[in-house]
Amino acid sequence: MAYSIEKKGKTVQEAISAALEELQLTQDDVDIEVIEEGNKGIFGIIGSKVARIRVTVIEKEEKNRCDIASDFLYTILNNMGVEADINVSEDEESIVVDINGDNIGIIIGRRGETMDSLQYLTSLVVNKEYEDYKRVILNVENYRQKREETLVKLANRLADKVVKYKKPITLEPMNPYERRIIHSSLQGHKYVETYSTGEEPKRKVVITLK
Repeated sequence: MAYSIEKKGKTVQEAISAALEELQLTQDDVDIEVIEEGNKGIFGIIGSKVARIRVTVIEKEEKNRCDIASDFLYTILNNMGVEADINVSEDEESIVVDINGDNIGIIIGRRGETMDSLQYLTSLVVNKEYEDYKRVILNVENYRQKREETLVKLANRLADKVVKYKKPITLEPMNPYERRIIHSSLQGHKYVETYSTGEEPKRKVVITLK
């Protein structure tokens, strides 16, 4: 049932302002019914009547994070002229978004930069109205898994070179996600270790002998 309150005032607007202040809402959030217009009477005294209104809070359909993420991304992709299927799932810690379709490389961008930007924006949108924070993981055409497999192979291949030639190797700049993959894949290596150097966004991973 919708919540309503009644307020009185010298004028209708005064009564409305009092109601909105009590509810901590704006006029867009409520329906207003004028019960008594009110009037000043003769000389502002004789026969005067106060204004009386009823304010009802508009019940808005609540959207969950999955709906918010889906609606936001569909709007973005439509504006980009991209047709794609969006599947959103949620667990206790994260929102996982899978995007699939034809010719959607534009969503990935160079080395996933566009995809990472979309992921960041989606995270801002879905967490805006919630007190708890959930990480958003956005994946396009399974790009992240394919990229992870490529980086793991690269890390192991370069580690072999470091061992063979006994010289450290510095990789090209990578984002934090990709650097973590390199570090993690060589964490238990017997002969090499890794560390990061430089400043964002040109921070790099170095593979060196232990």
